[in-house]
Amino acid sequence: MTTFEELGLTASRLVAVKQLGYEEPTPVQEQAIPLVLDGRDIVATAQTGTGKTAAFGLPILQRVKPNRKQKAPAALVVTPTRELAEQIEHFFTTSAQATRHRILTVFGGVAYARQLRKLRDGVDVCVATPGRLIDLMERGACDLSHVAVLVLDEADRMLDMGFWPDVEKIIAATPAEGRQTMLFSATIDRQVADTVKNSLKDPAFVEIAHRGDTAETIEQHVVRIPHRKKPELLRCVLERRGCMRTIVFVRTKGACDDVARDLRQKGFRAEPIHSNLSQAKRRQALQRFKEDRIGVLVATDVLARGIDVSDVEHIINYDLPDVPDDYIHRIGRTGRAGKSGDALSFVSPKGERNLKSIERLIGEKIPALTLDDILSLPVLEQPQYNDSPEERPRDKRRGGSRSGADRQHARRTAKKAAPSERKAGGHGKKPLHPEHPAERRIREKEAKAAKAARRAKNGAAGNKKGGAKGAGAPFGSNGRSFSTPSATAALDGGMADALAQKAAKKAKAHGAHKPGGVAAFGEAKLNRKRRG
Repeated sequence: MTTFEELGLTASRLVAVKQLGYEEPTPVQEQAIPLVLDGRDIVATAQTGTGKTAAFGLPILQRVKPNRKQKAPAALVVTPTRELAEQIEHFFTTSAQATRHRILTVFGGVAYARQLRKLRDGVDVCVATPGRLIDLMERGACDLSHVAVLVLDEADRMLDMGFWPDVEKIIAATPAEGRQTMLFSATIDRQVADTVKNSLKDPAFVEIAHRGDTAETIEQHVVRIPHRKKPELLRCVLERRGCMRTIVFVRTKGACDDVARDLRQKGFRAEPIHSNLSQAKRRQALQRFKEDRIGVLVATDVLARGIDVSDVEHIINYDLPDVPDDYIHRIGRTGRAGKSGDALSFVSPKGERNLKSIERLIGEKIPALTLDDILSLPVLEQPQYNDSPEERPRDKRRGGSRSGADRQHARRTAKKAAPSERKAGGHGKKPLHPEHPAERRIREKEAKAAKAARRAKNGAAGNKKGGAKGAGAPFGSNGRSFSTPSATAALDGGMADALAQKAAKKAKAHGAHKPGGVAAFGEAKLNRKRRG
C-alpha cells in the first residue's frame, strides 16, 4: 500500500495531510499527485467522494510558492458552482496554514468589495466560478497573465451549464506557454475531451472510474408512482426510512420551493437550496444541514456536484434528471469514503424514458420497489418539529429577537402589569431590571401620559376662569370654535391662547362666521374659491 510520504510530498504537505485527517491515499490521489508534481497536464476521472480535490490541491500548494511581491494569482481553479468553490477554498485554507499561501474565492451572489480588496493585496491561489471571474477580468481587477497552474474542476458540468464560452475566455487570458492544465470530474465523455483537447499538451489520463460507474456501497431502487402522488409517497418514505441526513433532488427551482414548503407543513425540518437563492441563504441552509439542525435538504442539481457533506444516509430523486450523468453525481452524495448509503428514485410515467437512459449508462437494471414494500416498513420516528421562524406556531415561542406582532404583544402585556410584576418581554420568568431598555420605554410612556393629563387639567381650569372670553372665536375657516369643553381640555392654556389669536387673524382676513351658513367643509371650499 502506497503512503503519502512515497508520493513525493514535502514535510509541510504531510502536516496538512494529518490536519485533513487522511490516513492513506485514494487511487486517484495515488496516481494523480506524482503526475501533478512532475508538471504534466492531466485528465482525471474518478467516482465522487474519492478525494479529487486533494489530488490536485496538495501538489499545487507544493509547486506554487507564496510570493508576496506578485499580486496576480499563480494557480487558478475554475468550478461551476458557488458551493463547490467554497468547499475547495476550505480545503486550500486548511492545507495552507503552515505555508501561508494567500487563498481567494471568487463567485457571484456576494459583494465585490472584499474580492477586489484581496485581489489588490495579492493572491497565490484563486478559486473561481466563471461568471464572476469574467466580470472581474473585464473590470481590470484580475490579472491571469501569471497563472502557471490551471484546474478545470467538473469540466463536463460547466459545458452542460453553458459556461464553456466563459471558460474559453479564461483559458485565453492565461499564458499559453508554460501552463499546466488539469481536468477533474466524475464523468468526462468524448464531447468534453474533444472540446478541451486544444487546451492540453500531451495529457496523462487518470481513469479510476469509467463513465457510468457508481459506488458499490450505494443501494439503488426505483418506485413507480404517478406524479400527483409523489408528495404523499415522499412523506411515507421519510417516516419509514428516516428523515435525517436526507437530500431530495428535484428538477426545477419552483418544485424545490414547493416540496420544501410541503414538507415543513407536514412537520419535517426541511429547507430548499437552488441557484435563485442568495449565497447567504444557500450557505446557511447547507451549514444547518451539516449541523443536523435540519434533516432534509431539497435541492436542484446545483448540489449534485462535488459537495462533500459527510454521512448523508439517503438520496431521494423526486424527479429523475434529464441528463443521465447527473444521476451518478446525485447518488454520489451518499456512500462516500467507503460508507454505505441508499438512493431511491420516484419514476412517473413521463420519467420512464429517463430511467432507461440511466440504466443504459450504468449498465444495469435498477431494482424496483412497490408501494406495498414501502408501506410495510415500520415508522421509524415521528417527524421532528420544524424550528424555522416562518413555520413556528405562536404557542412555541423561543428566545431571541421578535418581530412585528410578537414585540407589540409583549409590550402590551408588560404595560398592563405593575412595575414590580413585569416580566422580560411581558411573559418571561425574570423581572425586568430598572435600567432595562424595555422598562425605561414603559416609564417614559407613562410619564408622557401623566404630563398630558396634567396639561389637560390645567387647560380646563384656565378656560373656566376666562369664561366665555373665547366662545365666539372661530377656528380657521371651518367654523369650529374653542368653546366646546372636549376641545379645550386637550390643549394647554398658553397654547390655546396662541391658537385663538391665530384663528382670529384668519377670521378677520376671510370674514366672520355667519350663523346658519354652510357646513365647515362647504365654507372652506367657498373660501378657496374666493381666494382664487
